[in-house]
Amino acid sequence: MSPLELLAAVLSAWGVWLTARRRLLGFPVSLLACLLYAGVFLRSRLYSDSLLQLLFCTFVIYGWLRWRQHLDASRRVQIAALSAATARRHLMLGAIGGAVLGAWMQHYTDAALPWLDAGLTSYSLVAQYWQARRYLANWPLWIGIDVLYVGEYASKSLWLTALLYAGFVVLAIAGWRGWKLAEAESTLQVSSCR
Repeated sequence: MSPLELLAAVLSAWGVWLTARRRLLGFPVSLLACLLYAGVFLRSRLYSDSLLQLLFCTFVIYGWLRWRQHLDASRRVQIAALSAATARRHLMLGAIGGAVLGAWMQHYTDAALPWLDAGLTSYSLVAQYWQARRYLANWPLWIGIDVLYVGEYASKSLWLTALLYAGFVVLAIAGWRGWKLAEAESTLQVSSCR
């Protein structure tokens, strides 16, 4: 474990914790964590993960701007609805992106786990986009992705990062529950105002 990995892990956990609580501060914290993890993954030849962290930086900035426009009275983000058709379309794009990136990594790099890494990268982009758009469904998608990342990072002896992603599973479960409660409260308040 390197000091860089340790700092990236701490910042990542803090950023997810803040996001699960629908707080804007999660965005600058997550942005710094993404930049640090890009370096960690590059050193481990997890090129798709390194690329993912750089793409996450873009999504973090996008999400930060989107969330600022949709805050409630307590300065927490309001949750948005995701249609089934949109979810299917995005998940299909995730599958296509994973296949294309996996094939490229397999043939043109010395990536350690080209297919798994590419698939997780592609679906992580879907989950990050859903989070930026404030969709409750981002959390169950993150749970599945993070479970698989635990195995990937353990196989590369990135033990701290594997432990971090196990913690992300717990945080994603908490985020899912918290957002579901907030969504239910918001629906109840709208119903009682009619």
